[in-house]
Amino acid sequence: MPKAAKQKRAAASSGPYDRKASKAAAANIFRFDKDYGQHILKNPGISDAIVEKAFLKPTDVVVEVGPGTGNITVRALEKAKKVIAIELDPRMGAEVTKRVQGGPLAKKLEVILGDVIKMPQIPPCDALISNTPYQISSPLIFKMLSMPNPPRVAVLMFQREFAKRLVARPGDALYSRLSVNVNFWATCKHIMKVGKANFKPPPKVESDVVRIEPLLGSARPNIAFEEFDGLLRIAFNRKNKTLRAAFSIKEVLALCERNYKIYCSLNNIPIDESIVDSATATATDDGMDVDMDDDDGKDDGDDCDDGEDGEGEAGNEMDEGEDDDDMPTFFKEMKDAEAAKEAAKTPSKNPKSKVALVVRAKVDKVLTTTGLGDRRARQCDQNDFLKLLLAFHEEGIHFS
Repeated sequence: MPKAAKQKRAAASSGPYDRKASKAAAANIFRFDKDYGQHILKNPGISDAIVEKAFLKPTDVVVEVGPGTGNITVRALEKAKKVIAIELDPRMGAEVTKRVQGGPLAKKLEVILGDVIKMPQIPPCDALISNTPYQISSPLIFKMLSMPNPPRVAVLMFQREFAKRLVARPGDALYSRLSVNVNFWATCKHIMKVGKANFKPPPKVESDVVRIEPLLGSARPNIAFEEFDGLLRIAFNRKNKTLRAAFSIKEVLALCERNYKIYCSLNNIPIDESIVDSATATATDDGMDVDMDDDDGKDDGDDCDDGEDGEGEAGNEMDEGEDDDDMPTFFKEMKDAEAAKEAAKTPSKNPKSKVALVVRAKVDKVLTTTGLGDRRARQCDQNDFLKLLLAFHEEGIHFS
């Protein structure tokens, strides 16, 4: 005898507790947003190593940037007094909160929703840890180094090429402003390599973990970070140019002029802001812009073509002493045409003041007396940049 057909239950109306809706919601939570750089570290061994290398104490306050689903957060909570997790994505903030909710670690966790780079300052802490979103790697480093009281240690994961820049030395292909700043204000050590398969979803590049220990107390250089970094920004704007070329850029000279005026104002130094004639300004411009070497990205170190254009110069010098009567008609016509072209030049729309010429002369003096004018930024070490900064300060030029 066949079994009686079971009577189907009426379908329940869909609502917030519907099973299908729940699965969709769960799937949405873990749909990682690549715009936020969300690549969750899924290897527990690497999470343990990051926390271990921070050498956390029971009294430490830890800041974690980008906690994601909390794989590193939970391990840090077990060893530290408190963890402040800064998360841009509210979904991830809710996930890391839910992970410790109702347990003994919940009281030790504080979640801040927001962009750490846009925050006025990183919260005071003893240690900084992060599986860093790669697009904020450099801003995060500089924000940490500029803190009045930086953390004792930072264990951070970066893209491999970026990590190599952190430990680069003068002359290396990856030597940069970042390299100088990090090694001037902190000590940096490579910890481990991390393959892309350890993340979900896998990134397109390999990663490295580095340990950074900012210099604290009396060991910290007694120099304003903004001043030193301002000089480096100019020097490394085009690291394959000579420093003379880098400081000959109009925007850089305008910055130096503005800062020099502020310095004179604060120190009651009179300055002459009257306008100079165009001929004097042109001559000064020609004297400052002779070193615009080519920046083709090659590290050949060849200084033979640093903007010096010798074509036609010898010919002009020979013509100056010749008698016009003996000059062939063809050359007379060329000379007259050049003279007419010179006379027809449009005067500068931005007339220069005398203080601008003073600043240009001071910049040229600093680069000459220090002997660094013909050096490229990628060839200079920390002592060279300190020497340059001191010489600029002695001339009243600042960069903050």
